[in-house]
Amino acid sequence: VNGIEIYSMKIDSKVTSRFAHNIVTSRAVNRGNVHKEVFFDVELPKTAFITNFSMTIDGVTYPGTIKEKEVAKKQYEKAVSKGQTAGLVKASGRKTEKFTVSVNIQAGSKVTFELTYEELLKRQFGKYEMFIKVKPKQLVKDFEIEVNIFEPQGITELEAEGTFITNDLQDTIKKTFSEKKGRISFKPSLDQQRTCANCSQSVLDGDFTVRYDVKRTTPDNLQIVSGYFVHFFAPTNLPKLPKNVIFVIDISGSMSGREIEQTRQALLKILDDIEEDDFFNFILFGSEVHTWKETLIKATPENLDEARKFVRGIDTEGLTNLYGGIMRGIDMLNAAHEENLVPKRSASIIIMLTDGQPNVGISNTQDIQAHVKKAIEGKYPLYNLGFGYGVDYNFLEKMALENKGLARRIYPDSDAALQLQGFYDEVSNPMLTDVELNYPENEVLDLTKNSFKHFYDGSEIVVAGRFIDNNQNSLTVDVRGEGANDALSYSTQQDAEQTAKAFQEQEYIFGEYIERLWAYLTIEQLLEKRIAATGEEKDNLTAEALDLSLKYKFVTPLTSMVVTKPEDYDNQDGIADKPIEVLNMYLKNLLSKPCTCMVYAKLLFIVKLISIKPSFITLSYRQNTTHPTWYTSVDGDPHFIISVPQKDDVICFNINENPGAVLNLINDPVTGITVNGELIGDKRENSDAKIQNTYFGKLGIANKHLDLKLTVTTEKIMIQNGNEKTGFTWLDSVTMQQEGLTLIINRKKNLVLSMGSGASFVIVLHQVWKKHPLHQDFLGLYTLESDKLSDQTHGLLGQFFHPINFTILEIHPGSDPKKPDATMIVKNNELTVTRGWQKDYRRDPKHGIDVPCWFVHNNGAGLIDGVHTDYIVSSLF
Repeated sequence: VNGIEIYSMKIDSKVTSRFAHNIVTSRAVNRGNVHKEVFFDVELPKTAFITNFSMTIDGVTYPGTIKEKEVAKKQYEKAVSKGQTAGLVKASGRKTEKFTVSVNIQAGSKVTFELTYEELLKRQFGKYEMFIKVKPKQLVKDFEIEVNIFEPQGITELEAEGTFITNDLQDTIKKTFSEKKGRISFKPSLDQQRTCANCSQSVLDGDFTVRYDVKRTTPDNLQIVSGYFVHFFAPTNLPKLPKNVIFVIDISGSMSGREIEQTRQALLKILDDIEEDDFFNFILFGSEVHTWKETLIKATPENLDEARKFVRGIDTEGLTNLYGGIMRGIDMLNAAHEENLVPKRSASIIIMLTDGQPNVGISNTQDIQAHVKKAIEGKYPLYNLGFGYGVDYNFLEKMALENKGLARRIYPDSDAALQLQGFYDEVSNPMLTDVELNYPENEVLDLTKNSFKHFYDGSEIVVAGRFIDNNQNSLTVDVRGEGANDALSYSTQQDAEQTAKAFQEQEYIFGEYIERLWAYLTIEQLLEKRIAATGEEKDNLTAEALDLSLKYKFVTPLTSMVVTKPEDYDNQDGIADKPIEVLNMYLKNLLSKPCTCMVYAKLLFIVKLISIKPSFITLSYRQNTTHPTWYTSVDGDPHFIISVPQKDDVICFNINENPGAVLNLINDPVTGITVNGELIGDKRENSDAKIQNTYFGKLGIANKHLDLKLTVTTEKIMIQNGNEKTGFTWLDSVTMQQEGLTLIINRKKNLVLSMGSGASFVIVLHQVWKKHPLHQDFLGLYTLESDKLSDQTHGLLGQFFHPINFTILEIHPGSDPKKPDATMIVKNNELTVTRGWQKDYRRDPKHGIDVPCWFVHNNGAGLIDGVHTDYIVSSLF
């Protein structure tokens, strides 16, 4: 592809006692006669920690370094500013994150990338699962996945599957296991990788999953090696505990449409799985709180039928009284236990689903957390499901972790109902409550979490620690728990000789694996505790997790791995890779525009680039002259303009949606500011026309903390402060100041609005000739001082208030000779973009000023988080 051949890619995984050590090795050669950019990107499970990376070019190895995040960031920025190659880890997808690095190599040169990562495999539904993302992006002569598993307890089953596996590829998966060893091999030939007989595209694009389980003659397995131990606890054949479940469901207006329909689908399927010994109830919250029954009721066939009728009738209404809904559920569950309405030996849980933020009743999230924690008092877990991107996920996660539960994001895709059902399946079969694994305090220190509210069927509890005496070779554990019929209580003992005997035939243990497993689990749990912590406690947890991350060389949220390779600035051979005709054309286009300071900066930058580093082009430069205030905006059809001050450049994209759609532009849960816009169409009567111009005809700006709402149309402006309403038209000239609000209307041109201490907004009125056969009046929105909004701000515009980094490569002629195309690397995506212009109407509402920008096609796909339909909401407020 583009002269670069990946001739070898191997994924080598070694799993020892659930702990996986994975090495991804990719070898590439530049088959061209000029310098080429080689990219290496790997998608990893989010639960994995990268531990090592290196790249070897012409026999010289350049290793990555793991440092504290801020130190690494400075090293990264310094490398980039010098034109060096640099790689960082970023999030990507639902359950993966992507590591990306690129390097320029000379014609004929080879490069080897090697990435190592480790993870503890979790047991769910009775199996351990290893997930490998496969996406080489081209045919690879020598491609192989090899997984070797060693489990001292013995392996009972082993399977592998791939989402991309065709009938032709099925036989290429080789599987063997016996006693303690298992092996999976996948090595397709070049022809087997092709999408068709003579195609050059690869079929290898998807998920490769390995699942297995181990023999269990006892509930416990203890392993001791070199002063560290790990305890696996997974009892089998226990009777199921009855469960008491309260579903607290958000039915506010923002849940309307697909979200509430998917919620109904999931609840109906869950009702099919509820056992007759279980107790349950539904609580719905919009502006008001509604309950299905006044207390929990038993899941008899008659009650389940009635529940199904209730669920089918669930519909949306009002705002989001989250506090009222969750507290009603807690009070109901507490009362059920106090009045003995539910079995004494049962497991209670609350599952809350919401897609928004509290705005009725108590809406301060810290106050809600405090009330909820006090009411639950650690008696049962709270599970919070956040639907979509409009939720305050940090709040949901903190509140869940404080109450022995967890939070899960439900992605607003076509399978959202399956995501909801899948989460319920994980917690639907409690076998034990109040599980404690106790170890001698005078022998063990630095113990990971050892008490658990629930143990679920098909899962596993893992505890690790280290001995005070490194030479200790035995350990006794006391196990306690409450089951369906009686209490579980016993002691178990293990010595190091038993572990050594189990491992003596094992040839591929990777280093001190139990010590690394302990470090992995400790860091993971410290980071989890840190989410809900504050003040000095949070600082201590951060320091401890950081020290361990650096000691064991784990890339965690507190550390980063940076790899840099000095570029050869003296070699001028690469100029042929960027034809001078393209650059001349690009300069000519720039010079044809008004000679603003921005254009001069681009001209000087490109000339400097040609003279210093011709092998590739990255639009990353500093403008030394004064430049206008940077901003983000949406205006026109609708044209989104994103200024990137770090790059002194601009990105733009369009959103193509039907008239009447309402898009969430800005949403800040901290300041309470929300901006939504409703689209209008042109005057064309045939709504089925292939090209339909759409504009913003109505904007809604709200500040829930000030109880302020501003509705702007092309005819009037309406302010609602509590129950008071004030109206103006665009024929008015107004300067208005009241508590928390400043409004200036410049007659028939624009208005400037500030709410509280948040950002300021400029809304431009575009008036067209009333008899125009096609167009009609519309609005444009520009944000100023967006730094006054919080880090949690999101939305089609709001997500770009945070720093965004991108690189432009391979500028070349496009379909329009005046608009060159290029490759943009942004958010770990490779996008084809086009250099064009959009209008900035802030200073000249009638004619606008041309702003050069990189245009991202397909509704901003790859640039915006998710897809554009995720931002469609039900109404302006």
